[in-house]
Amino acid sequence: MQDPFFFGYGSLVNRATHDYPSPYHASVKGWRRAWRGTRLRKVAYLTVVPAHGERIDGLIAAVPGHDWAALDKREGAYRRHPVSGHVEHRAPHPVEVQLYAVEDTHAAPRADDHPILLSYLDVVVQGYLREFGAAGATRFFDTTDGWDMTVLDDRSAPIYPRHQRLRPEETAFVDGQIAQRRIEVTRERS
Repeated sequence: MQDPFFFGYGSLVNRATHDYPSPYHASVKGWRRAWRGTRLRKVAYLTVVPAHGERIDGLIAAVPGHDWAALDKREGAYRRHPVSGHVEHRAPHPVEVQLYAVEDTHAAPRADDHPILLSYLDVVVQGYLREFGAAGATRFFDTTDGWDMTVLDDRSAPIYPRHQRLRPEETAFVDGQIAQRRIEVTRERS
């Protein structure tokens, strides 16, 4: 039986954060990214929400031996959703695909005290820059909701466990998008 695939739309687009085999560019119809606060941690999670007529870019990659355990652990706040019929991809054969979305039961009563970690955002945007170029990374910002949340600048002491070192041009791109979109950045947790 052929291995199933996951659809990555955030940190899983950054190949430096995992070693899953057979990654391919892909897009999924009917979903949109959003930053969400949860009861699990006092920082925002990047998730997807159903959105008729929307499409987002990402990567698909194989889950060898149908062994979802490690990925389910990594994505502990999320639940898998089958999306095979909604994914366009460049794999040379048909694949079964699932994506992860934050469970509604984890939603925080107030999201305004759940900042987006800059170290997390950096990882996601670095992945999009490397996979899809500046146009694709700009589309990431355009197809993601929740930019009214504050960004916590933790670059000097990254909180995100899979943080990566960005090249100067990658940092400049992230900072430019933040400035252009007038996203509030703070250095202290509220």
